[in-house]
Amino acid sequence: MDWPEFSRWGARISEWARVYHETIRSRPVRSQVASGDILKALPESPPKLGTDMEAIFTDFEEIVMPGITHWQHPRFFAYFPANATPPSMLAEFLTSIIAPQCMLWQTSPAATEMETRMIDWLRQSVGLADDFSGVIQDTASTATLAAVLTMRERALNWQGNEEGLSGKRPLRNYCSCEVHTSVDRAIWIAGIGQENLIRVPTHGSTRAMDPNALDANIAEDIAAGLTPAGIVACIGGTGTGACDNITEVCDIAEKYGLYVHVDAAWAGAAMICSEFRGLWNDVDRANSVVFNPHKWLGVQFDCSAHFVKEPDDLVRTLAINPEYLRTSDRDGVINYSEWSISLGRRFRALKIWFVLRVYGLDYLKTTIRNHVEWSQQLCEMIRAEPNFEIITEPVLSLFTFRFVLQNSSDLDSLNQSFVDRINDQGEIYITQTRVNGDLVIRFQAAQFEATRDDVLYALNVLREMSRSMITSEPN
Repeated sequence: MDWPEFSRWGARISEWARVYHETIRSRPVRSQVASGDILKALPESPPKLGTDMEAIFTDFEEIVMPGITHWQHPRFFAYFPANATPPSMLAEFLTSIIAPQCMLWQTSPAATEMETRMIDWLRQSVGLADDFSGVIQDTASTATLAAVLTMRERALNWQGNEEGLSGKRPLRNYCSCEVHTSVDRAIWIAGIGQENLIRVPTHGSTRAMDPNALDANIAEDIAAGLTPAGIVACIGGTGTGACDNITEVCDIAEKYGLYVHVDAAWAGAAMICSEFRGLWNDVDRANSVVFNPHKWLGVQFDCSAHFVKEPDDLVRTLAINPEYLRTSDRDGVINYSEWSISLGRRFRALKIWFVLRVYGLDYLKTTIRNHVEWSQQLCEMIRAEPNFEIITEPVLSLFTFRFVLQNSSDLDSLNQSFVDRINDQGEIYITQTRVNGDLVIRFQAAQFEATRDDVLYALNVLREMSRSMITSEPN
């Protein structure tokens, strides 16, 4: 492909993107293909000769697109959307074109210094104290892994990387049963081991960690000769939106000298609205915090804002400096590869810059407030419907409910069937979770282009499916 052809195809794909997004409501939200359909459509061997772009693009539309679940669909109510706004897409296009590898200041000074500024813009936007600095990671999972590794090194007096864990007293980490499974993975990768991740019971309407149980677990571990390392708290747990009481968690952490990491992957973006910050009161006492601009701020996946109080601890945990990576002629520069798991780094700050400048915080605040209001309106409508019950109340725009038939002997199977039939139908996309062991239906509204009509349209789909299943249920 020469550059004139690239230019023609760039314009054509840009136009295709416009049409795709303007007509996306006409597509089923979740892919409707069967397992193996796409694999069968792809040749088993690579081509020996080049292929015309026209044929490739035709195959893209006929083979790839049927197998895509449309995360940008305004009626995507499952998981949390990886939102992609037009300015973010354009920034990613530019990043792909210049294709920098931004591991060091000297390999792209603009990327490093923009990252410093964008992290501080985000810090200010969500109201974090000015003694936090930070780094852009790919996902919250990576930020949590970095935090767990830092907990490990601090607890081992910075000897873990050098000496390993063999022969040392087991480390213990603490979290609630509501945290994301990325915490489990971080514990595995850090070598701490699943049995040393202590799941603390929750209590109250926010399903927060029980502080008495947390304190008792830590005290018991110390008495048993184990080494507590840190606590992972969540704000907006993935399943039900659970929020730990950060004040209580930090009181206990300070009592025992433990590191606190706050995972606010989804809900953290809502803190640009000051009225929601009560969900993470005292967050400034934590050692690190993470949230994902790629979820609710419209910044293209992947982009995670990882804030730290003591950056030297993070660097001491992760940095390694072979001679070929040293920056010899500049003092005071930041090399963000020393703040990250991976050495290679993309220019993620550019899309934050584009999005914040195009929309401004006021527009983004309105978007989030609308999603919260519309979701809560839908919750009340579902509450008023026969054969539905609200299980967990809305946390921002997330709540759970259950489809109930009095003569059903297996409500878990009934609700799984309800979810599957809705998703197979394709008008909306929802998912399930478990609350106190029971399978329930999970709903959230956070897709950037969603309107009130899109959110409330879910009620029509739920009603129709409930009637269909009631009619088909044997007497």
